[in-house]
Amino acid sequence: MNKKGVLLVNLGSPESPEPKDVKKYLGEFLMDERVIDVPLWARTLLVKGIVLNTRPKASAAAYKKIWWEDGSPLIVLSEQLQEKVQEYTEFPVALAMRYGSMTIKKGLQELVDKGVEEVFLIPLYPQFAMATTETILVLAEDIRKESFPDLKIDSLPAFYNNPEYISVLANAIKDDLKHKKHDYLLFSYHGVPERHIRKSDITKSHCTIDGSCCKTPSPAHEFCYRHQCLEVTRLVAEELKLEKDTYSTSFQSRLGFDQWLLPYTDRTIERLGKSGVENMAIVTPAFVSDCLETLEEIAMEGEELFQEVGGKEFSTIPCLNTNKDWVALLAQWINEWALAPIKA
Repeated sequence: MNKKGVLLVNLGSPESPEPKDVKKYLGEFLMDERVIDVPLWARTLLVKGIVLNTRPKASAAAYKKIWWEDGSPLIVLSEQLQEKVQEYTEFPVALAMRYGSMTIKKGLQELVDKGVEEVFLIPLYPQFAMATTETILVLAEDIRKESFPDLKIDSLPAFYNNPEYISVLANAIKDDLKHKKHDYLLFSYHGVPERHIRKSDITKSHCTIDGSCCKTPSPAHEFCYRHQCLEVTRLVAEELKLEKDTYSTSFQSRLGFDQWLLPYTDRTIERLGKSGVENMAIVTPAFVSDCLETLEEIAMEGEELFQEVGGKEFSTIPCLNTNKDWVALLAQWINEWALAPIKA
């Protein structure tokens, strides 16, 4: 039998919270054609002509607020996850990032050096999106063809509606909320431009983003980020038996002037605070590891905004990180894959 191995892949992080390292990281990230999907000349003008001349200092200041003594929280938590998953499986588990110095090529090389011939690539994103899962899979295949032509790669599909994942997520939320005062739960997902949803529509006709398409069964849902986010909220709400008016979904972060998925998280927090919600909790199921978007944008900026409009208690629910049930589930998926023949 061919020797098998696993590559966990997350987003990435700057080498440090200093502006020069943040600028380098943002340049690689934002020049990805699946992140900012406009013609190269326009992307270059926007990123190198505007963003990289204005944003690195502010982003560096944000990173400094959440940076740990051991380094980037995303990297540290991902490394801890890798180590714990390795304890549950006999197959070598490597870690890579889509952007930054911990490259996918290095991760694959690490496995190949251990004699691995078949790789189970696991994008650490519950939902499929052009700017997350797709860019990882496309780059991994390009690297395989160029540097590891004899290597076989299989990948874990989006697991947003996997019953075991939903159970793990719901239980983690439930356990955390036992210690927090709240009367409203907001599910906040990272935002994407609406055009990404339409581009990912394999039917080329289903995704109208009109409030009904995500609820109407369609093959398009296999790659529809919006549908998959809404499904996570629905399934977790059912698992936790949440009452109708005590939770909702929103989308955080946006760039440029294009229409991004609605409603926006910051405006939702503001609306809830003004409408009389005094105690709210927020969970971020688009991420499995805490990072800048959860630790600074949500936990810090979100709390400040909520209290400015009259809210009282604002609490954030950690990502799954190294939750023991999450670790065990990842290892279970790995071990199940290893028992089945890999696809050519």
